[in-house]
Amino acid sequence: MPFHPVAGRRLFWRELGQGPVVVLIHGLGSSGADWAFQVPPLVEGYRLVLPDLPGSGQSEAPRNGISIATLADALWQLLDAIDASNPHVVGFSLGGAVALEMALQRPTQVNRLVLINSLPSYRVDHWKKWLELYLQIALVRTLGLPRAAKMVAARLFPLPHQAPMRSRVATVVGANPVGPYLATARALAEWCAAERVESLRTPTLMIAGEFDYTPLAEKRMWSQRLRASLAVVSGSRHGTPFDATAATNACLDAFLNNRPLPADVVLLADSAESAPKQAPVQLD
Repeated sequence: MPFHPVAGRRLFWRELGQGPVVVLIHGLGSSGADWAFQVPPLVEGYRLVLPDLPGSGQSEAPRNGISIATLADALWQLLDAIDASNPHVVGFSLGGAVALEMALQRPTQVNRLVLINSLPSYRVDHWKKWLELYLQIALVRTLGLPRAAKMVAARLFPLPHQAPMRSRVATVVGANPVGPYLATARALAEWCAAERVESLRTPTLMIAGEFDYTPLAEKRMWSQRLRASLAVVSGSRHGTPFDATAATNACLDAFLNNRPLPADVVLLADSAESAPKQAPVQLD
């Protein structure tokens, strides 16, 4: 199995396909396996690198604590070791923070950057953000992670045809060790790149679910500061790579190939008829 040592700990990754490098970085409590809906349309033209972030999936947690900066540095160490230079980097939620931090750490080395339902700052500067963070921590501590994960899953995927996704999230997130999960959540809340975003020169796309946790107005503001394109997916919630697979994949295909993005009218959450009939499965 592919493991790479980072600061004496094992980092797990998957690699598929050939061509320009695309790094796909997962969200909180997840792993690289959850990009299964994006792999088929991308693998024919790209060399895909799908890491499990330190402390997530099959990767060991760092000995000296977790921060967004150290997660980004760990991925750069991996990419250097496997000769995966000048990558496109795509990140979802937590993964978007890590992806942006990677681009800020090495401004000339990221080819194109995609942030999906992610922001350059998660500092708790508003009561809604405070509630999001500390309610989640309180739920995990009082109910346990498996029960809290079921509540998160129901919020992410409330519709009847989303039952496979709901079950998958509850199972995957609920299986995390509590310590690294909460440490990663706190690391995200403490991270802020707001003062550095004007230095970003990487072509950037922000993909935003209409009903994501954070409002579209905030994402529009950040897209202007990042000089990024913004694609809004109607009807999608936070889990856009899962509940709007066609829209996500169309945006990635267009942006990574330097083509115009799909028109807003076609960026829609998957319907009951078009949605995947089963959740992502383990990748080979």
